Amino acid sequence: MSGGTIRVVIADDERMVRTALRVILDAEPDLEVVGEAATGAEALPLVRATRPDVVLMDVRMPEIDGIRATEQILAAMAEPPRIVVVTTFENDSYVYDALRAGASGFLLKRAAAEELIQAVRLVACGDSLLFPARLRELAARHSPASAAAPWAARLTGREAEVLRLMTAGLTNAEIARRMGVGPATVKTHVASVLAKTGTRDRTQAVITAYESGFVRPVRSAPPR
Repeated sequence: MSGGTIRVVIADDERMVRTALRVILDAEPDLEVVGEAATGAEALPLVRATRPDVVLMDVRMPEIDGIRATEQILAAMAEPPRIVVVTTFENDSYVYDALRAGASGFLLKRAAAEELIQAVRLVACGDSLLFPARLRELAARHSPASAAAPWAARLTGREAEVLRLMTAGLTNAEIARRMGVGPATVKTHVASVLAKTGTRDRTQAVITAYESGFVRPVRSAPPR
């Protein structure tokens, strides 16, 4: 962040959506929209040129969709921005695929202005934007059933507990209170979990926990 200002790029093929997001964000003293992309193909060169802290990425765009654009940005840049997927449908398979690709979280287009602003600030500070109930639903629909990954055996008991609480959407402070330890201790455990699972952030760790079978999402009973 430059001078405490969070720089944002908006990637969405609908001009009205881009305009609405820009108006909301630019009204905040600590937020600045530094560029807009109308297609996924425009996203990477724009992000390279503007070096934002956060990208708001629509998943359904022409030429290159938001999933592929997310993959391109994360692969091409040594210090990529945090990416938040903005979507119309919360259970869209595109959302889960984008999270698997490296997005830090997702936000619904119908979200209130306050939610949008909070989301940008949250991910800019390095946190993940997770909605545990929705993520469990997405995982139940889209994650493969697989055996536990080798990394699971390398987790200490404390680290395993921290990862389970992460999948429940608890923040470091909430995990600290639950476990009766200090925030610094939780931060150390989280860093160790990320290293052992080979993931770049909390969102990726949670996705990996579901994909490996370490945590199993509850699948809804089929209708009768």
